[in-house]
This record gives sequence, C-alpha cells and structure tokens, in this order.
Amino acid sequence: MPVSRSSKASGNAQRALGSIVAIAVFAMIATSLFYANFIVNVPRGHIAILIKRTGKDIANTDEIAPSDQHKGVQKKYLTEGWQMMIPYYWDWEIIPQQEVPQGKIGVIISKTGQDLGYGEYLAKVDPSKPQLEEKVLSKGVVPGYLLPGRYPINPYLFELELHDPLIIEAGYRGVITNLNGPLLEDTNTLLSETGYRGVQKEVLEPQTYYFNPYEVRVDLINCQDDTVDLSVNKDMGFPSKDGFWIRLDGIVRFKVVPEKASEVYVMFNETDNGDMIDAEIINKIIMPLSRSFCRVEGSKFLGKDFISSENSDRTVFQERFYQALEEKCKPLGIEITSVSITNLYPPEKIATPVRERELARRNQVQYLSEISQQESERKKRIQDEMGNQEDSLGKTYQDIVKIVTEAKQKQDVAITKAQEKFSVAQYKLNAAKDEAEAITSRARAEADVVQFQNEAEAAGWKNSVAAFSGNGDEFARFVLYQKMASSYRKIMANTADSPIMKIFESFEADTSKNQPPTPANNN
Repeated sequence: MPVSRSSKASGNAQRALGSIVAIAVFAMIATSLFYANFIVNVPRGHIAILIKRTGKDIANTDEIAPSDQHKGVQKKYLTEGWQMMIPYYWDWEIIPQQEVPQGKIGVIISKTGQDLGYGEYLAKVDPSKPQLEEKVLSKGVVPGYLLPGRYPINPYLFELELHDPLIIEAGYRGVITNLNGPLLEDTNTLLSETGYRGVQKEVLEPQTYYFNPYEVRVDLINCQDDTVDLSVNKDMGFPSKDGFWIRLDGIVRFKVVPEKASEVYVMFNETDNGDMIDAEIINKIIMPLSRSFCRVEGSKFLGKDFISSENSDRTVFQERFYQALEEKCKPLGIEITSVSITNLYPPEKIATPVRERELARRNQVQYLSEISQQESERKKRIQDEMGNQEDSLGKTYQDIVKIVTEAKQKQDVAITKAQEKFSVAQYKLNAAKDEAEAITSRARAEADVVQFQNEAEAAGWKNSVAAFSGNGDEFARFVLYQKMASSYRKIMANTADSPIMKIFESFEADTSKNQPPTPANNN
C-alpha cells in the first residue's frame, strides 16, 4: 500500500525532533559533567586550596610544593567565584577564610620557608612583594598585625593567632620593651634607643594600642597615688636623744612620675611584671629610707618632744621627714606627695607625767577659753543693750524729726497760701485803684464833655438870644414855635377863642417895642 507524502513528512519531523532532544540531553549531561569536574565554584567567604596531582616530586625538607611544576599543596589559591581547572592535573579543597573578630588583632606565623638563625623568631619578609605568600621568605612570626576582618590565609602556609589589643587606663602608663632589633654596643645604658632591642624611653599615654606581642611588650605602670603604712610591722622607731625608744605610725603617699616610668621600671622591677612595681618601690626605697631617717633625725630630739601633738618639734620632725624622702626619691622618678606622722608611742615612764601636764595645760586652756567666752558674751550683751538703747533713741529722734518736719511743712504750706492770698488781694487792690482812677477819669471826661457841651449850648443860646435883642422870652417863644411847628400839621378851630387857641395866648406879647424901627420912606 503506498505511503502518502504527508505521512513521510510527519515521520521525518518526529525523527528530527527526537534527534534534537537526544542532542540536548547529551549536551546537558556533558555540561553537568564538565561543571562537576572542570569548574571550581568558590563560595563567598571561602578559598580553594590547590593540590597538584602531577609534576615533580618535592624534597623531604619541603612542606609544600616550591612551584606549580611540583606535586603537592601549592602556595597560590583560588578566591571567590567560578574558575575552570582540569581535574587530571589538579585537586582542590574549599575552606573558610580566616577571620579576626572585633576587639581582637591577628598575628600570622609562617610554617614554611627558610630556617631562622639562633635567637631569631621573626620571619624574614620582602616588602616589595604584594602577596603574603610571596612576601614571607622564612619561618617564624610575621612582623605586623591584622585588624578585625576576613583574610584569605592558606592554613598549610600560615597559622593565625588572635590577641587582645592593649588598653591603657587612666592613671597608668605603658613601658615599651622592644623584643626585636639590634643590641646596643654600650650595654651599660639604662634605656635603649629607638629601633634597638630593650626598654624604650618613650612611654604610652592612656588609650588603646595595637601591637604585635612578639615584637613589642608593654608593661603597665601605675602612676597614681599609692599609700605606705609605716605601722604594718610595728618596727618603725628610733632612740631619742635621752635614750628612750620611740615607735611611730605614719603614712607616706607617693607615685611614679609618668615621664620617668621607663627608668623606674628598669631600676626596680625584678619580676618582669609592671603591676609589682609599687611593692618593689616600697620595699627597696620607701621603707629603708624611712627607717634610716627616723634613726638619724629622731636621735636629735628628746623623748618628751614627741608626746604633745601640738609640739613644734613634732611638726619639724614631720617636715624634715617629707623633705628627706622627696630629696632621695625625686632623682629616681618617684614623687612623694605627702608624709603624715599619725601617732607616736614614747615610753610610759616619760609619757605619763607629760600627759598629765599636757592634760592640765589643756584644762587650763579650756577654762581660760570658757572665761574668755563668758567675758565675750557679757560684752556682747552690753553691746546688744547699748545697741537697743541707741535704736530706741534713734527711733525717738526720728519721730521728733518727723513731727518737726511735718509741722515745718504745714507752716511752709500756710505761709505759702497766706502769701498767695496777700498777693491776690494786693493784685485786686491795685486793680480796684486802677479801676477807680479809670472811673474818675471817665467821669471827669464826661463832666468836661457835658460842661463843654453846656458851654457850647449856652454860647449858642446866648448868640441866639442876642439875635432877639437879648430878649429871652422871645427866644423861648421862638424855640417853642420851632418845636411845635414840626409836630403840628393842621389846626382846626371854630373861633379865635377856641380852647386850643388859648394855649398860645400866653405867648402873645407886645412885640412892637422890640421890633426895630421901620425905616422912613423918602419917596
């Protein structure tokens, strides 16, 4: 039966798809095998130590392969990431990186390289090389230190030690001892110079320092005040001038001068422990000098001089004690801050009568003090009463002054008011006088005016009467007619003897004799 063209195409496609799938599966398997055997995946925070499977054999004296041409553990390593290695030639070991935690420092110790000479322990390094594996040339402690962090260190080559940083607290100083370096030619010097082995003159101030403990050793010296109790063993004493044994108790306070801490450490430290330096100073300096001074200077005083605590000789002895210790200790780098004699124990044979006399003296002083106090109180009371009396007198005087002042003020006010009233009255009087004079002047002026008017009017009348030949009646009648003429417009009368006409009868007169004569007619 013939096969169609479409069936053939479908079969070819299926065979092609199968081939592709087979190739993909083969590729995946090959890739997996390749990555599993040829790719090294170094995770974060790890390194891969390389081990060569083929090559030259290493010598019995070699710990690791001197180069990548030899078998064994190699110096170089692989860091984080993907890298390809041929498993036929190489094997690898993935390990965590070395870590220095916070609050610590790291010191590296080289396990491989050249052997060091006698007395040497620091590894020789080539500072021009960047990598640690290439830089370190010998075994031993690698100079320097590592701060907190993560470091890719090959454990087959190096070992990492953790140490604490140096913390110098307040009141202390650090004395540096250089453990490495050349020795001084002059071995009789107390301190070494910078860069040479031995105790350095420089001291460290209080703070935190980082040092490689194999290169530098730092001892802490207490530079704070320390106290020496002279009565610890009950053996501090001296014979007095008169042969009595005097035992004393006292306290000496001292401290190491910070700038001379290195010298003090070298001179008095025999245990290589700076913490014991105070005890060494006490046993070797303070106590021997105290005994020596007490026995030499104490024999210059009598036994009774030390019984009274208020005796000036006892104070002098204490001051000399302080000066002697200060003079001897200051060149040694020790400062004496104070010396105090707390108690003295003389023999009872001389102590009892002196104490009784001292007690009597103190009682006398006390009684005199009480008498003086009572006298002071009496004087104080008198002063208080005098003060009260003066206060009363002062108050009375103040009242008198107040009353007098008030009366004077009232008097001044009354006088001022009276003066004001007087001034007002005087002003009014002057005004009244001025007004009276003005009124008089006005009256005089008005009288003069009236007089002048009357005189003028009289002169006018006189002239008018003269016009009527000196007849006043005629002038009066004229004036009357003149006045009435302006008031009357019409006069109605029936007869000549009318009553109204009778009014004018009194004015009628014979005017013929008053009339001037009629001139003669010549015609």
